[in-house]
Amino acid sequence: MNEILKNKTCLITGATSGIGRSAAIELSKMGAEICFIARNPEKAEDLNKEILNLTDKEPYCIIADLSSLEEIERAASEFINSKKYLHILLNNAGIVNTERKVTVDGIEEVFAVNHLSYFALTLRLLDKLKASAPARVVNVSSAAHKFVKKINFDDINSENSYQTFSVYGQSKLANILFTKKLAALLKESKITVNCLHPGWVSTSLGQQNDRTFLASLMAFFSPLLAKNSLKGAETSIYLCSSDKVSKISGKYFADCKIKSISEGAKDKKDEEALWDLSLQLTKLKGISF
Repeated sequence: MNEILKNKTCLITGATSGIGRSAAIELSKMGAEICFIARNPEKAEDLNKEILNLTDKEPYCIIADLSSLEEIERAASEFINSKKYLHILLNNAGIVNTERKVTVDGIEEVFAVNHLSYFALTLRLLDKLKASAPARVVNVSSAAHKFVKKINFDDINSENSYQTFSVYGQSKLANILFTKKLAALLKESKITVNCLHPGWVSTSLGQQNDRTFLASLMAFFSPLLAKNSLKGAETSIYLCSSDKVSKISGKYFADCKIKSISEGAKDKKDEEALWDLSLQLTKLKGISF
């Protein structure tokens, strides 16, 4: 077993299925201490057992619903109080909804989970990352960011129109804008921030939806066209572990290589506007860099 991550602690969201699970298992094989945030206790216990059997090291699990800002705050506090280091934060949790849903905070759910959970959790753990540096933040985005030209700030909650692919694409565009802004703010630190496209991965993404035509279509074609979860996790694992990217920050990767982004993902005004909106929604305006 090649323990290149020995004595490193990695916190992963969305780790109980799909590419998050594959990443957690592979990073544990590399020697990392795995910590993860999960919503489902049964799935969490299943992952705990698998990693324990593989490595003889039991992961540290926090049960929390990342659609809730209060739950994110609690999860971050629980991790901080554990006194563990944080060398790698892999923001991987993601959902697709075929109909509009809102969170307990009144925020459209896809935007809340796919973007705001990354934003809020990372900023709440920023001091821990700084204390553990050199450290890495890895955000799972998607080529789906090209589904939209820009962030629709006039209807960020998708109240006027709900188009599944546009809503999902907007959340993935937000991941890139967040990555670039945070990387710029941390450029003088020893924390890198990168994001990635994992490929169309055959996972449970979207299966929380009722079997509408769209959901059925996704369920049918996904296994035919997708990478398996381990293949899909390769770039996540690479960004979490490789020395080749230890000095690279603010970039978008696919297939373990830097890739181009859409024009909308290069928009500095939208980058600033999204940052300000996210601070407002998460009530994290007091964070210092």
